[in-house]
Amino acid sequence: MKQLLYTGGKGQLGTELARFAWPEGWTATGIDIDELDLTDTAAIAAKIAERPWAAVISGGAYTAVDRAENDQVTAWAVNALAPAALAAACAAAGIPIVQVSTDYVFAGDRDGAWEVDDPVAPLGVYGASKLGGELAVRTSGARHAIVRTAWVVSAHGSNFVKTMLRVGAERDTLRVVDDQTGSPTAAADLAACVAAIAMRLADDPAAPAGTFHFSNAGSVTWAGFAREIFAQSAARGGPDATVEGIPTSEYPTPARRPANSLLSHAAIRDAYAIEPRPWQSALGDILDELVGPMIAKDQQA
Repeated sequence: MKQLLYTGGKGQLGTELARFAWPEGWTATGIDIDELDLTDTAAIAAKIAERPWAAVISGGAYTAVDRAENDQVTAWAVNALAPAALAAACAAAGIPIVQVSTDYVFAGDRDGAWEVDDPVAPLGVYGASKLGGELAVRTSGARHAIVRTAWVVSAHGSNFVKTMLRVGAERDTLRVVDDQTGSPTAAADLAACVAAIAMRLADDPAAPAGTFHFSNAGSVTWAGFAREIFAQSAARGGPDATVEGIPTSEYPTPARRPANSLLSHAAIRDAYAIEPRPWQSALGDILDELVGPMIAKDQQA
């Protein structure tokens, strides 16, 4: 039995990795902060040395983007030093690591999808610390894949879909930023992606390594995403609300967000034949779980 270890076990990605249908011969162990402090590099090394893992998925992260602006030490410890320790231990053990990263490594200051080799220029502490994690893994000597993603949502934890449903049940009209563009990513789809890469790296010494992008397919603004959430929710008998688009300038936050978070899928398609499905379809699966199945037209009021 091949054993895979992943961090961030209680997060959105970790929850979906726990639910993932691992193929015969594989098992996965998820750990979170209550089992492994990601600021304790000695504990990280000990965990990797604990048993003969086949591969590691580094999914644990400090994701409080705004709080990171005033909590730089913790953000860098979790997002950069922890991946450095994990990757160094993986290199010593001769096992591969998959590092999950973010669109926030880019400035988001141009049109078009970002390619894996485009220049990076993070706008804040969160993006800079995640970039630090990327660099640490790249230079560790471990066989690795870095998978950047964006706008992760699911039926679990805190995320945009759950926030919209909650607020939409309380208000008739919501004001949502309409000048930031990206593609939502279902945590379940991301889990399937990183699991496939980790198993391939473990099984095939010639498996492609390097940097890849994964999100669901398609482009939308946050306001457009909210409108689709409510359209699909209403079709399930769930919350509905009118969405008014506003500029980012009317919704100031401590950390600057990339205006363009679109990620190109060319590299992951070429290397692993992974073709992301449309974000609308992925959203439907999430809403099936949060709200319920679609109501047939003849049953709708």
